[in-house]
Amino acid sequence: MAIFETTKMAFSALLANKLRSSLTMVGIAVGNASVIAMVAVGEGAKQMAAEQFESLGPKVLYVSLTSQRIRRVVSESTKPLVLQDAEAIATQVPTVSSVAPEIHANQTISYLQQSFNNGIVGTTPSYLGVRNFQMAQGRFLSEVDLRRNNRVVILGSEIAERIFGLHNPLGKQIRIKNKIFQVVGVLAPKGLLFGSNQDDKIVVPLTTMSNQLLGRTSPYGIPLTTIAISARDKNSVDSAQFQVANLMRLRHQARKEDELRIYPQKALMDTAQETDRGLTMMLAAIAGVSLFVGGIGVMNIMLVSVTERTQEIGLRKAIGARERDILLQFLIEATILATVGGVAGVALGVSGISITSAISPLYTSLSPISMVAAIAVSGGIGLFFGVVPAKRAAKLDPIVALRNS
Repeated sequence: MAIFETTKMAFSALLANKLRSSLTMVGIAVGNASVIAMVAVGEGAKQMAAEQFESLGPKVLYVSLTSQRIRRVVSESTKPLVLQDAEAIATQVPTVSSVAPEIHANQTISYLQQSFNNGIVGTTPSYLGVRNFQMAQGRFLSEVDLRRNNRVVILGSEIAERIFGLHNPLGKQIRIKNKIFQVVGVLAPKGLLFGSNQDDKIVVPLTTMSNQLLGRTSPYGIPLTTIAISARDKNSVDSAQFQVANLMRLRHQARKEDELRIYPQKALMDTAQETDRGLTMMLAAIAGVSLFVGGIGVMNIMLVSVTERTQEIGLRKAIGARERDILLQFLIEATILATVGGVAGVALGVSGISITSAISPLYTSLSPISMVAAIAVSGGIGLFFGVVPAKRAAKLDPIVALRNS
């Protein structure tokens, strides 16, 4: 029997039981829609991580002490990470273009009747370029601010709106730890980067942070939380990491590899992408269970169809139909059920993703290749689960089938 005729008969058999065929497709459709949604979210997360990496700066490295070393610094007065370290990196490492020493702490912020805790960053003018920030209003820190310990602040866009609403914050005064600071600039919005809100920052001069807000002293200089470093270009990142590591271990006489952490921005992106990849695979596996259940549904319905059509099968075999003709027809029916359900699932998944992306900040991405692959997998599931019913139909004895009809 020609493939065309077999396919035509398969369609006719499925259309004869429209409701049952439609309900069978629902399982495949839901499973496919789930897989499409999970893959789209995973791909979107991967692209967002890549964009965040570019936004932060692909040439950036960070230097910090490990938590174990920090505890020894406190208990044994061991040399901490200090401003002189940042200056040594800037002057002695040729593959480094700029260095931004940073002190991080939480402080009480007050303005009129508002009062809340927020993260403060004490740093230098180079912070703007190293961290790849832009100014929306006003100016950034200057060398004069550092020399004079000026009480000036630069606000992130979100914290500026939180404190001042729609009013212009430039020239206004806020209190940090009961000390008056003047707002001289507002950073341009940057959004969430690796789970950290970049628009919630308050930046002050490094010297002001150390001397007036923290009162933190050390015989070695101003203690730092971290040092952000910008390499000369992307190709210099590995060389810069190696040279900085050697310099810092020499300055700190670090005997253990884990006492000083020197890691590139790319390491953060790789970690984030690996996490996203693992989460996507887990969610896709969970969604794949729905496809498996849908395949079981196809097999069950096809087994019922074989039982109901015993007379038809016996009659066809009696007038000359071969086993492979019967086998092929039932396999085609199962494949059609699953494939049409897969197409419906893709349409449902794409529609759901489009609506979700339109009404929420969720970042999604889906390629045509993944949609075609999803439909092909659905057809393959129908073919796989249709084998048992098709074999049962093909093996029916025509005499027994006609007698029992």
